[in-house]
Amino acid sequence: MLDVCLLGTGGMMPLPYRWLTSLMMRYNGKSILIDCGEGTQIAMKEKGWSPKPIDVICFTHYHADHISGLPGMLLTMGNAERTEPLLLIGPKGLNRVVSSLRVIAPELPFSIECMELAENASRISFDGFRLEAFKVNHNVLCYGYSIVVERAGRFQTDRAVSAGIDKRYWSRLQKGEVIELPDRVLTPDMVLGAQRKGLKVTYTTDTRPTESIVEHAADADLFICEGMYGEPDKAEKAKEYKHMTFYEAANLARRANVREMWLTHYSPSLTRPEDYMNEVRKIFPAAIAAKDGRTAELVFEEDS
Repeated sequence: MLDVCLLGTGGMMPLPYRWLTSLMMRYNGKSILIDCGEGTQIAMKEKGWSPKPIDVICFTHYHADHISGLPGMLLTMGNAERTEPLLLIGPKGLNRVVSSLRVIAPELPFSIECMELAENASRISFDGFRLEAFKVNHNVLCYGYSIVVERAGRFQTDRAVSAGIDKRYWSRLQKGEVIELPDRVLTPDMVLGAQRKGLKVTYTTDTRPTESIVEHAADADLFICEGMYGEPDKAEKAKEYKHMTFYEAANLARRANVREMWLTHYSPSLTRPEDYMNEVRKIFPAAIAAKDGRTAELVFEEDS
């Protein structure tokens, strides 16, 4: 199961009724946070989730509403007696930005590793899942992210038996391990059926519509996308400041064939996003004007 929580849905500045856009996901014992603007800790506290077990923090870009909450988050982790290393991932410049922010959080009981993204698209593998980062189109260097959980085929006992594979190797093959024996090499495809459908969540904010978003969000179970403006007369403003309208986001969701889309990163002037959703759903019916704390538990198809 992949737990997903959109901690906040605001852009530019936190409001009394809306925290800044931040996404937290939990899978296979690991927690991933994407973006950490001012107030992210409060949004997390309201949800009842803890920052202590966060293993990875990803940043889309370095505008203040996406990273200014980092020093306080690091201090809270330290005060919780965290000792495990923390991985930070973001566009080029991450080391410089984090070093500057840590002037007010210099002493921590855990180490920090910074991974700067250099390519248009990158894959980072973890135990049981991977992160895919892809460049989008904002007025500064900016990336979107997908978390992808692949699922191997079912273990087929009859094939293992007919191939004469000793039972002591079954679990290792089921986990994807290649085993070299003196007289043969055992590979997972010898005992596994066809790969099953996994899980995928794609998150992107602060961008114009791009083909990279359609490509990387393709067939996602959940697509979380910027909807800075719902008002039809804000289309030119969206172009000028390199943001998106609800309707542009809906077109991306339709083209990418995603299962569901949550809009996020609303302009502070947009107080009632739901007012515009009838028109949005004419483009993509499974669109939701997300609110702070919206949560989903994604499960594999055969477990649903």
